[in-house]
Amino acid sequence: MRDIAVVGFAQTPCVRETDGTTNGVEMLVPIFHEVLGSLGLTKSDIGFWCSGSSDYLAGRAFSFVSAVDAIGAFPPIMESHVEMDAAWALYEAWVKLLCGEVDTALVYGFGKSSAGQLRRVMAMQLDPYVVTPLWPDSVGLAGIQARMGIEAGLWDAEAMASVAARSRAAAVSNPLAQLSGSVEVADLLATPYVADPLRRHDCAPITDGAATIVLAAGDRARELCERPAWITGFEHRTDSPSFGARDLLTSPSTVAAGKAAGAEGVEVAELHAPFSHQEILLRQALGLGDDVVVNPSGGVLAGNPMFAAGLARIGEAARRVHDGSASKVLGHATSGPLLQQNLVCVMEGRE
Repeated sequence: MRDIAVVGFAQTPCVRETDGTTNGVEMLVPIFHEVLGSLGLTKSDIGFWCSGSSDYLAGRAFSFVSAVDAIGAFPPIMESHVEMDAAWALYEAWVKLLCGEVDTALVYGFGKSSAGQLRRVMAMQLDPYVVTPLWPDSVGLAGIQARMGIEAGLWDAEAMASVAARSRAAAVSNPLAQLSGSVEVADLLATPYVADPLRRHDCAPITDGAATIVLAAGDRARELCERPAWITGFEHRTDSPSFGARDLLTSPSTVAAGKAAGAEGVEVAELHAPFSHQEILLRQALGLGDDVVVNPSGGVLAGNPMFAAGLARIGEAARRVHDGSASKVLGHATSGPLLQQNLVCVMEGRE
């Protein structure tokens, strides 16, 4: 099997609202220039392009086609798209490289959540016959899951607030974070509920943003990056979309993906947990102990660009290999309601 690595990563600042259009072009052009420039590449050097976004979020059909304008009309490209977080576009690009069809790929994801009512838009991913017509919003559903965990003794409000406080403290060193700063757990617990037992700090903020990753194979990766983040395990699994058919206090798909990807022994993990209690659940599912540094970037509680946040988790994890601060890292992404589908990417540095 070919050796494939993450060699480049860039993302926009996470902001509450941008002035650009929902097709993402204004967000994508700068980060394309950044990531290609950092590697000394041009668009002609990329063998495959793949993106992740959502027409529902953009409010129009085939919005990703407009996003291709950020690449340009020339030279001709080989391109694909997934209607979900771009972490799954990264998986498609990884398979493309494994097959030997290309040696390089650029993957990107983008989302302008501020353009609509995100809590209602997310209801469109639910069962279209018996659930979506009830319009249960994403925060309310997460509140049910959080309450179930509290009642089962798996976590409490203080543990959830501790996750949020640590996230914002870690984000101080991340200039692209939307939320950062030192906060006391007691102060967070004094704030009002938004969906009992969830408070505002328990929920990822509404964010506009984009992210991109460059993959390269074999010697090409070694040429482009002094310390590539070699992908040693890349797996995704899914659970039932029916809430009544699965235990919301466990995540079998995360457990399975983590085991298949070889998550044991990671030093850093970037987890895609849009709600504070979900980070606790994911840590349990992946068997991450206290010795593992979780979300040193601040995670999505510090900035959550839809359909780019999962890709960014992999990019942030890869950065720890690039800068030599870690040897084995994990990037996680989730899609669907309440951690329904989960992806795990394990990367390692080699001397």
